[in-house]
Amino acid sequence: MEEAKGVVKHILLAKFKDETTPEKIEQLIKGYANLVNIIPPMKAFHWGKDVSIENLHQGFTHVFESTFESIEGVAEYISHPAHVEFADLFLASLDKVIVFDYKPTVVRF
Repeated sequence: MEEAKGVVKHILLAKFKDETTPEKIEQLIKGYANLVNIIPPMKAFHWGKDVSIENLHQGFTHVFESTFESIEGVAEYISHPAHVEFADLFLASLDKVIVFDYKPTVVRF
């Protein structure tokens, strides 16, 4: 196994507040996705809704994954004014959140 050089994945699991409308969620997702165009170390963004049949989601409904060039890139992202402004809006709409950063490991057989 080898660790991907420099790359860091930033995972955010979200449960939106009950009063957050689908339209508001869509608007927030578009705003989140747009950060990849504004913050240089953010290299990719993916998101999705829970579709698991195991029912182990603990109320979390959405996952957001961002890819960064390095741990330093994550730090730059977190302090970037565009992220700070967006995070204030985004977090205000959430009931629960988990954030996890990791360096992917590639398994070779």
